Amino acid sequence: MEDTIEVILQDHGRVLPTSRPHPILSACTGALLTGLYGVWCLFVIPGFRKVPWKLKVPYLPSSKDQTLNTMKLLEGRTGRLADLGSGDGRLVFAASSAGFQCTGFEINSILVAYARSKACWTGIPSSQATFVKQDFWKTDLSSYNNVTAFLAPGVMRVLGEKLLKELPDDARVIACRFPFPNWPQQSSAGSGLDQTFAYDMDTVRSHLRNVTNTVEE
Repeated sequence: MEDTIEVILQDHGRVLPTSRPHPILSACTGALLTGLYGVWCLFVIPGFRKVPWKLKVPYLPSSKDQTLNTMKLLEGRTGRLADLGSGDGRLVFAASSAGFQCTGFEINSILVAYARSKACWTGIPSSQATFVKQDFWKTDLSSYNNVTAFLAPGVMRVLGEKLLKELPDDARVIACRFPFPNWPQQSSAGSGLDQTFAYDMDTVRSHLRNVTNTVEE
């Protein structure tokens, strides 16, 4: 959104005179920028007040390639899938079409409403894709054997501690763009901003136990 505003400003900078901007055009520009900021706030801010500052992550939709890379790392797996911070639901829709029973956790009520409307419009049953306005940090995820997350690097360590406590050994976790620190990757797909990383919880726990034993010795 910041890039968009910068482009708008640059465009108007080329059109308007440098000496004395026309008051009507100036007013229109201000109204446009205010409107854009208002739309941005609608999608980013709702629900933020309920989340501790260090765990807040702004809405950033996953790209098509990122979604495809995530699905590659889920090939051959089945069961229940939790998408942490599901946004507009694009990853949940992709996973549900592959046979997963998906739950999208999202605190932004507008995004939840949009995802639910799209699921209803496209005829996806709630048994395949459910969107809940719920803070996943306060939710027990032990019933899920697949977890996907596209969050921010600053929260990955804390998220890792939560998942280690709650997920079963046969669970697989897919991290989009930002890997878990100190977790051994099972595999990865893509590159750059679209890269995704797969982690199997039994392998992660075994690795961390070995590291702890080595340090103690």
